[in-house]
Amino acid sequence: MPPTPARPVLKLLPAYLGVASLDEALHHPRIARILWLDDSVEWTSLPHPLVQEAYETACRWHTRYRTLISGLVSRAPLPENHGPIDERLHRQLAEALEFAHAHA
Repeated sequence: MPPTPARPVLKLLPAYLGVASLDEALHHPRIARILWLDDSVEWTSLPHPLVQEAYETACRWHTRYRTLISGLVSRAPLPENHGPIDERLHRQLAEALEFAHAHA
């Protein structure tokens, strides 16, 4: 019998979204705002379209605001992505960083 893959220990998603599992989180409308700050999951391996879009956006945010993000939260660096950022999402970024910093 092949070993079952270990379930990731979610750090921020349960508190931010009020969910108990990754499956629940993937169905929550606010997952894109914070998923990338919970680095206990290998987000690039999940074929979920919302996850991939959120991860790409996160790479762009991390590229542009690397120093700020690194100063507030401890997480592995994300790949550089110099693509465009929707500036209207600054509030979501600030909210997610504030939450992650408070729960670190």
